[in-house]
Amino acid sequence: MSQYKTKVLGTGMCVPERVVTNVDLEKTIETNDQWIYERTGIRERRICKTIGGEFPSDLAYSATLQALEAANMQPNDIDMILFASVTPDMKLPNTASILQTKLGIENQCACLDIAAACSGFVYGTNMAHAMIQTGMAKTVLVVGSEMLSQEIDWTDRRICILFGDGCGVALYGRSEDNSAILATCLGADGTGKEFFQQPVGGAVTPLTKEHILNREHFMQMKGTEMFKVATRTLAKNAKKVIADAGMSLSDVDWVIPHQANYRIIETTAKLLGIPMDQVVVNIDKYGNTSAATVPMAFHEAVADGRIKRGQIVLFDAFGAGLTHGATLLRY
Repeated sequence: MSQYKTKVLGTGMCVPERVVTNVDLEKTIETNDQWIYERTGIRERRICKTIGGEFPSDLAYSATLQALEAANMQPNDIDMILFASVTPDMKLPNTASILQTKLGIENQCACLDIAAACSGFVYGTNMAHAMIQTGMAKTVLVVGSEMLSQEIDWTDRRICILFGDGCGVALYGRSEDNSAILATCLGADGTGKEFFQQPVGGAVTPLTKEHILNREHFMQMKGTEMFKVATRTLAKNAKKVIADAGMSLSDVDWVIPHQANYRIIETTAKLLGIPMDQVVVNIDKYGNTSAATVPMAFHEAVADGRIKRGQIVLFDAFGAGLTHGATLLRY
């Protein structure tokens, strides 16, 4: 079977208009800008409207149009959509299908939602690569889009300061030049599920009025435990894909890690021996947007000219599950 190379054809992002700063949060919870910034690196985050127009599929629609324009392609050129999100528009149908309709795609392309939390975009990227490499797809849209503001308790200062809403996308296709995905890895460790979970609202524990009254239906996280496992796993996966590609850390031009906490990013960079000026960081502006963090950071660095064609880029993510994954590519 012929194997095709996979390259990034275009990128895009979209964030809500509303900005909520740390100073804004001081008015509603017991916290302050300095305390939040020193512990997380976050200054502000974007929050979606709840009256419509900025739901995950809406953000993805706008971001996808940017990616298509960058690739000089049309919506019907897409033959698969992978939509990574823990906050889909609804449970049924999947949000990938909703996006397909909004884009006006008429080719009945395959549509799949990915629930891999903060690793979702990297999962989608590696899955897209496999589909393109084997010839099962020619052009795959991978989306990371989240509306986490609907799933957090805004009275819990440990959680609400961390998260925001946003979307990033990448369009992948066959490569006829040196641009290519060079190595991938994916994994998960289900034994750490209690470190970050949302147990209420599924089949095991259906949502009830009592859950809502007791505020039990929101996301729950053990930050210290997540920090320890995240830094170790991010460093391990980075080294793995670099070694699998037959390269060394000195060959990597840019690292794009999941934007969960600046301290996690900084500690991972130290473990790898990579200077922070080669790490793309935008957590200060957007907070943790789960599956959207990596593609948003990637798009911003491409758009402002930091990342150039031919450079080696590392995606590195970790999230609830505990899921994790990395991708090494030549942009």
